[in-house]
Amino acid sequence: MSTSAEPIVPLHVAIIMDGNGRWANARGLPRTFGHRKGVETVRETVKAAREAGIGFLTLFAFSSENWRRPEAEINELFGLLKAFIRRDLAELHRANVRIRVIGDRATLKDDIRSLLLEAEERTAGNAGMTLVIAFNYGARDEIARAAARLAEEVRAGRLEPHEIDAQRINDSLDTAGIPDPDLVIRTSGEERLSNFLLWQAAYAELMFVPEFWPDFTPELFRAVLERFAARDRRFGGLSAKPMAAVGS
Repeated sequence: MSTSAEPIVPLHVAIIMDGNGRWANARGLPRTFGHRKGVETVRETVKAAREAGIGFLTLFAFSSENWRRPEAEINELFGLLKAFIRRDLAELHRANVRIRVIGDRATLKDDIRSLLLEAEERTAGNAGMTLVIAFNYGARDEIARAAARLAEEVRAGRLEPHEIDAQRINDSLDTAGIPDPDLVIRTSGEERLSNFLLWQAAYAELMFVPEFWPDFTPELFRAVLERFAARDRRFGGLSAKPMAAVGS
C-alpha cells in the first residue's frame, strides 16, 4: 500500500510582523491594542512553527528604524517584550525552545539587555526549535558592525584583507551559526524587506500576505508553508535543492 509523502517544511522561517497599528486603526482602537493582539499572534505562531517541525523561527520584533515612532509607542513595544519574556520564558524553556537575540544591544537600557541575556542563557542548552528575536535590528547596521569587527582584526594583524570572503562576513554577522532563512514572510500586504536579513535572505523564498499580523492565524501560516513546499528552488542551478521532511 502506498503512503503519502511527508510534507516538506523549511528549516528556517523569518517573519516581518507588520500591520499591528493598521489593524487597530481599522477597528477604531489605539495602536497599542494592535501591538498587544500581535503578541498573542506571536504565541500562536511559535507553537504552530514547532508543530510543523521548523528548526529556526526569526521574528522581526523591533527595527533600528522604529526609534522614529512616538515615545509612548516605543515604551509600549518595550513593555510588551518584557511581558512576553517574563510570561513565556518558562513555557518556552519547558518546550525545549532555544532563544537567540540579534540586533544592536549597545543602545538598549540595562534592564532590557539583562532580560534578553537571561532568555538566551536560560535556554542555551535547549535542542528544540530556535526562536530568533530580531530586536533593535537593522540589516545595514548589522553588516556595518560586522565590517568594523573585521577591520579591527586586520588592524590587529590577526587577519589579512585578502582573507575576507563571504564566509568570513557571514561568521561576523549577528546570525553566525544560524542557517540562512529558506522562507521570509511579510504580513499586511507590503512587499519589501525593509532592512531585514538582507545578507541572509539572498536565496530565500519571499511570500507576502495581505492579512495584518494580528490576523495571521496558524491556519494561514500552514497555507503559506504549503505554498513554499510547492516552489522549485534551484539556487542558480537547474535542479531544486532537496529539503528536509518533517521529523527528519
